[in-house]
Amino acid sequence: MLMTGWMVAFFVIATIAIVLQMLILAGMYFQFKRTSLEMSRAIGEVQRKLDPILFRINRVLENSEDKISSIVTDAAEMTRLARGQAQKIDRVVSDALDRTRSQIIRADSILTGTLEAVEDAGVRVRRSVLGPLQQASAVLKGIRTGIDFIRGQRGSRGSSIDQDDELFI
Repeated sequence: MLMTGWMVAFFVIATIAIVLQMLILAGMYFQFKRTSLEMSRAIGEVQRKLDPILFRINRVLENSEDKISSIVTDAAEMTRLARGQAQKIDRVVSDALDRTRSQIIRADSILTGTLEAVEDAGVRVRRSVLGPLQQASAVLKGIRTGIDFIRGQRGSRGSSIDQDDELFI
């Protein structure tokens, strides 16, 4: 009986613990169910508010899809055209620089030839014009010296110092 007393006590305590656990679990179930309903209502309300916004966004995106595609296509085309034009400009500028360079070389060659011709002409003018002028000048100086010498003998025959000075000059 002693044993049965302890068993009954243990059985009663276990039953009380099981009933308490059942009550706690039932309370948790009802609380979870209430919270779940509140969350469902809150989610429904948020969804009701978001649905028109999402619908409008979806409609705008559908309407804009063709425009965005067109914009991207146009931007790609403009980039391709700009690249082509830049390459053409590069070719034109390179060609112009090459032509300019060759024209500068040609102009330098012509200018150098002209300067050499002018220098050569100057040398020839000096030889052909100045040479005879110097010779004529020397002849005139000789004649003048002769005339001065002849005059000097008539005017002063005794002055040999003047004659030497005249011949020295």
